[in-house]
Amino acid sequence: YSVRDHLAGLFGIPGESVEVISHFVGGAFGSALRPNYYPWLTAMAARAVGRPVKLIYTRRQTFTGNGYRPYTWQKVSLGATKDGKLTSIIHQHANNTATTENYGEGSLQPSKSVYVCPNVVTDSVSVKTDLPAPCAMRAPGVVSHMFALESAMDELAYALNIDPLELRLINYADKDPDSGMPWSSKELRKCYEVGAKKFGWSKRTMAPGSMRDGRLLVGWGTATGYWPAGEQPASIGVTLRADGTAYVATATSDIGPGTYTTITIIAAETLGLKPENVKFVLGESRFPRAPVQGGSFTTASIGSAMVGAARQIMGSLLTLAQKDPKSPLAGVIATDVEMSDGRLRLTKTPAKSVEIAALLKANGMTEITETHSATPSAERRKYKSASHGAQFVEVKVDPDLGTIRVTRVVETTATGRIINPLTSHSQEIGGVVWGIGMALTEATEVDHRYGRMMNPTLADYHVPVNADIHEIETLFIEENDPIVNELGIKGMGELGMVGIPAAIANAVFHATGKRMRDLPITPDKLV
Repeated sequence: YSVRDHLAGLFGIPGESVEVISHFVGGAFGSALRPNYYPWLTAMAARAVGRPVKLIYTRRQTFTGNGYRPYTWQKVSLGATKDGKLTSIIHQHANNTATTENYGEGSLQPSKSVYVCPNVVTDSVSVKTDLPAPCAMRAPGVVSHMFALESAMDELAYALNIDPLELRLINYADKDPDSGMPWSSKELRKCYEVGAKKFGWSKRTMAPGSMRDGRLLVGWGTATGYWPAGEQPASIGVTLRADGTAYVATATSDIGPGTYTTITIIAAETLGLKPENVKFVLGESRFPRAPVQGGSFTTASIGSAMVGAARQIMGSLLTLAQKDPKSPLAGVIATDVEMSDGRLRLTKTPAKSVEIAALLKANGMTEITETHSATPSAERRKYKSASHGAQFVEVKVDPDLGTIRVTRVVETTATGRIINPLTSHSQEIGGVVWGIGMALTEATEVDHRYGRMMNPTLADYHVPVNADIHEIETLFIEENDPIVNELGIKGMGELGMVGIPAAIANAVFHATGKRMRDLPITPDKLV
């Protein structure tokens, strides 16, 4: 819908005159949050030549034409008592933007909400540079802010001679320090406990350079992950057929996290069908309106709409059933029934049921269709909702060459209910890999005389490859959260990378005694 409205506005035509189709990946991990210039250019070209036009980037153009994570300068000042209790946090932030627009990532919410502290000041500015405009990139703002905050917490731990994990527990926030509201759910303490035990954190010695594997320096670091649990208004259309199948449609996109699968699972669960009997389609502007895929809010938003649509269908079926005064469902209300195995039945007394196919046939129908729009509940406003996690990282550093290997990662995550464990673990592993890239390899080199990006190729811009990735274990601490939404879902896709760069930098300090505040941490900075 955002692309549709973007093009309609530029060409001065009604939105209904523009059809957008994007069934598969279309600008992933941030660059899909808003339309860029290429849909407009492509449509202009198509109009000019009177035939379909496809725009294809060269590899070099993908580095300069899609935006990028902005450059960030941060200063964090922490005050604490000798026993480790924070007394003040001052977090200053600046990021670059373009001369043509003002792009900022300065909410600094983690510094306000992650730890208990009576005095918190945050400040953020955007600095105009002669570079292309930045854009949102996986975990925008938060991963950068948490790198600074969690690095500072590690420095504070060493200044006070307190174990870095213990310092975080000393300042644990049982309610949101910023708003004073209770959390809708929070199992971060359990994340710390389970992750530390799995990693073997108790065997860690405090002194930098005190752990070795032969000639290699071994470092263990930890950090906290944080991500807001968002939900956006969303609509979905559902058709339940007499043959026991369902057709489900919404205009969201799928940029890779598995939305096709998760919504199919939720639809099957709420309609009482097997997943293979659900046909879920997305990515077309003719489907019911849905938000962009970003902010890790897609499953919560679309899933909530699916719950509401299933409830509407149950209500319509119940109305049909109650036309018969002898119906076993006579006198009950919609909240008393559920759908299962092709039947509408009483939730508490499943034996009292009617066959859905027979019910539709008796009323001269072959299917029933409902469209439902869901919005975040009013109850949510009384609570603070966020996903949390803990990261434990082992690095091995060659003291002569300065090379760093991330040899082991244990990541524990509390993010509400997990709909699809397989794809969720895959996302968390991907988040760890992304964090390794941010911490150790990925850097755009700029010629500051001209603002030219000098390494727009995968030969020169180094992303982690299989040889860089060793043991990664992701664990979920599920939370029962009826407040955040009916399904208890929180965002988890971006959370997986949030604490990783800081945990790696902290592990490098533990191994070498050198504090790395500038990413990526390359060998020349260590030797």
